[in-house]
Amino acid sequence: MEARLNVMAASPVAAKAMKHIIAAGMALSESTVPASTRELMMLRASQINGCAGCIDMHTKEATAAGETAVRLHLVAAWREAKVFTEAERAALELTEQGTRIADAAGGVPDEVWANAAKHYTEEQLADLVTQIVVINAFNRGNVITQQPAGDYEAGMVAKFH
Repeated sequence: MEARLNVMAASPVAAKAMKHIIAAGMALSESTVPASTRELMMLRASQINGCAGCIDMHTKEATAAGETAVRLHLVAAWREAKVFTEAERAALELTEQGTRIADAAGGVPDEVWANAAKHYTEEQLADLVTQIVVINAFNRGNVITQQPAGDYEAGMVAKFH
């Protein structure tokens, strides 16, 4: 499979914009939200959006950071899985609702937000929201341009920064 377009090579304007999105993603590594939670969130959004490249990346980054195969395999069915904390469940629920925003006439339901707010500070909520925004931007760009997956190696994202 070949990508339809290499956005970074096709346009200096698009490349500049993408570098800002990449930098936003890198900045989130400074969040006090655990990296494992953020990786689970990015994996779940990528599953929902059908972004093979991001699924590849975030399963490998999560594995390199010590995440277990069982938890990674159960992300798609997190509601029924016993392996996630209540805080992780709240983050995954917020991720799903924020990713499927068009499916809900009123956006993210108040009860979903309230549940997340029970587990995270206001600063962390801001980081969670930004993480959801950034991963959805990456997912959309990759899906539109049909970026292939399978050859990502943990740590490669740092080369883009």
